[in-house]
Amino acid sequence: MLFQVSPREIIYESSGLSRESRKSMIKYASAGSVKMQLTPLPGTDFSDASQIQMLVHSKGYFKASTDSWLSALDYSVNRDAVICALGGLIGHLTRLMLDDALKNGEVLPYNVYQTCLRMDGQTLVNLEIFGNNFDGGSSGTLYKHLNHCITASGKRLLRRWICHPLKDVDAINRRLDIVEGFIQHCGVGSVTLEHLRKIPDLERLLGRVRSTVGLTSAVLLPFVGEKILKRRIKTFCMLIKGLRVAIDLLSALRREDHGIPALSKSVDIPTLSSLDESVHQFEEAIRIDFEQYQDHDIKDHDATTLANLVEHFVGKATEWSLVINAISTVDVLRSFAAMALSSFGTMCRPRILLKDKSPILRMKGLWHPYAFAESGTGLVPNDLSLGQDLLGHNRFALLLTGPNMGGKSTIMRATCLAIVLAQLGCYVPCISCELTLADSIFTRLGATDRIMSGESTFLVECSETASVLQNATEDSLVLLDELGRGTSTFDGYAIAYAVFRHLVEQVRCRLLFATHYHPLTKEFASHPHVSLQHMACMLRPRSGGNGEMELTFLYRLVSGASPESYGLQVATMAGIPKSIVEKAAVAGEMMKSRIAGNFRSSEGRAEFSTLHEDWLQTILAIGGVKDAHLDEDTMDTMFCVAQELKSHFRKGGS
Repeated sequence: MLFQVSPREIIYESSGLSRESRKSMIKYASAGSVKMQLTPLPGTDFSDASQIQMLVHSKGYFKASTDSWLSALDYSVNRDAVICALGGLIGHLTRLMLDDALKNGEVLPYNVYQTCLRMDGQTLVNLEIFGNNFDGGSSGTLYKHLNHCITASGKRLLRRWICHPLKDVDAINRRLDIVEGFIQHCGVGSVTLEHLRKIPDLERLLGRVRSTVGLTSAVLLPFVGEKILKRRIKTFCMLIKGLRVAIDLLSALRREDHGIPALSKSVDIPTLSSLDESVHQFEEAIRIDFEQYQDHDIKDHDATTLANLVEHFVGKATEWSLVINAISTVDVLRSFAAMALSSFGTMCRPRILLKDKSPILRMKGLWHPYAFAESGTGLVPNDLSLGQDLLGHNRFALLLTGPNMGGKSTIMRATCLAIVLAQLGCYVPCISCELTLADSIFTRLGATDRIMSGESTFLVECSETASVLQNATEDSLVLLDELGRGTSTFDGYAIAYAVFRHLVEQVRCRLLFATHYHPLTKEFASHPHVSLQHMACMLRPRSGGNGEMELTFLYRLVSGASPESYGLQVATMAGIPKSIVEKAAVAGEMMKSRIAGNFRSSEGRAEFSTLHEDWLQTILAIGGVKDAHLDEDTMDTMFCVAQELKSHFRKGGS
C-alpha cells in the first residue's frame, strides 16, 4: 500500500504501532527521493467507530458522496478499523484547521483487485517500478520510462494506473486503440501537447476552491484578511482559465475528423457543451468583477461576489472532475505513445488473447526497455514462450540456468514488465507479443535480509516464497530467482525442487525459475510442462593473456541447460585476485577427483550405511548417471551428497 499510494505523511496512534511496523515505516520514509513524514497522534483520536460515525454526521462531512459514505467501506476486511483510522485523520485535520475540506469530500470504495492485476509491494521493489534498487530514486524505473506526461494530474493518474494494470480485454484494447492512433497521427499528438502545456494543476485547484465554500463571505472578510482573499480570487481565476483550455481541447478531440475514433469516444462527456457555456459565464463574471483585483482593495461586495461564484461553481464539482479526469487520461495515453515513438528498440502493440485452456505468453524480440536505456549497453532481443505453442506443446514453466551476470534476472524482469505494459494498454518492447491476461505477478528476486527485524536472508526467502504458494493461481506470473541459496546446498536443493514441482504440477501458472542447482535440469528434462533454457556465454582467449581464457556474456536465451556454472570466471571478472582463483580451481579439481574415485570404488562407499548406499543409487538412477562418466553437474551433485551423507553418518544417523 505504501509503494502504491506513496503518501507524503502517515498518521498513526502513538501507542498502537508495533516496533517492527514502525521500523518498516521509518525505513520506507527514509528511502527514495521524496521523504515521508511520520506523525504520531493520541489514542483518543482513534476512538470507537460508532462515535466517529456520529461525528461525521454531525459535522456534515462527505456531502459529495453520491451514496452513503459507509457503503464505500463494504469491501473493507475490517470496517471498524477503517473508521477508527478515519477518526485519526479527522482529529489531525481539525488541529490544523483543515477539516472543512472534508465537508465536500467523497469516500470511494477500494476494490481494485477485482478488475486489476495484483502486484504486492515486494514486486514493485523487485521490478523497480517507482524506485530503483541503487538509491531509491526514479532513475531507471518504469514510472520514469513511461512518464512523458505534461499535466500534474496526468502524472498522478499514471502512477495510479501503473499500480493497477487492467484485467479487462476490452478496456485494454480501448486504450491501445488511442495509443496507436496517437502514434499513427502525430499531428493530433502535437496539437494535444500544445494545449496540455497551458493547463495548470486543475485537480489541486479544484480541491482548493471546494475547500473555501462558506469561507469567502463578506462577514468573514475581517477574519480572513485581504491578502488571503486575493489569493482565493487568483486560485479561482486560474482554475477557470485552465478549464477553458481543457474544454477547448476536449471539444476538438471529440470531433471525429482527426482519424482516432476511439479518442473521440473516450472524451465524449455528455454535458461538455453546457460546461463550456458555464465556463464562459464565469469568465465574464471574472472580467467584470475581478479583472484588476490585484491593484485594488477588496471590498465587502467583492467577497460576496466571490462566495456566490464559488458556491455556484462547486455545485457542478462532479462534472468538472469528469473534465479533469478526461484531460488526465488523454495526457497519459499520449505519454504512452511518446514513449513508444522515442524508444531505443522495436515496440509493438500486444495482442490480448481470450483464455481457452491454459495461460499463454509468446514474445519475439523481447528486450528490457529502461535497463538498456540507463546502461547504454547493446540491445540483445530474445524470444520467450510460456504455455501452449503452435506445435501443441504446453510448456508453461521455464527452468533457467546460466552464469551470474549473464542476464537471467534481466530477462525475467523484462518478461514481467512486458505483461505490466500490455495490461496498462501500452506498447511493449518486442517484435510481437501475444498473451492471456495475468491476474497477479509474484517475484522472489535477489538476496536480501532484514537485519533490523532479525530476519535472515533465508527466512526472507521462505516468507516471500510462502506468499507465492498461498496466493498464486493458474493465471499468475511467478518469478523465482535462486531459491534455496540461503541455506545448505542439500536443504536448498530440496526446497527448490519441491517448490518448483508444486508450481508446475499443482498451480500450473506461467513460471520463470532461475537456479544454479543444475541437478534440477536433469530432474525435469523430460517434463512435458517444463522448458530448459539458459543464458549463453562463451570462453575466449584473453588478449595478451598467454593462453588464458576469459568469459564473454552473450545475453542470448538459448535452449537446454547451461553446460557449466562458470563460477571461477565470474570470480575473476569480479576482481578476486588471480592467485586465489587459481587455488580455487586446483581445490575444485582435487575434490572432483576424490569424489569421483570414492563413488566409483566399493572402498569409498563402504563408510556409508546400506541406507545411504540406497539413497546414492536412487540419485544416480534419477540423473541417468553411469559410473563410467561423471560430468561436471554430476560431480557437483555427488560432492554435495557426499558432504551431507558424511555429516549425517558422523552424527550417528542411520
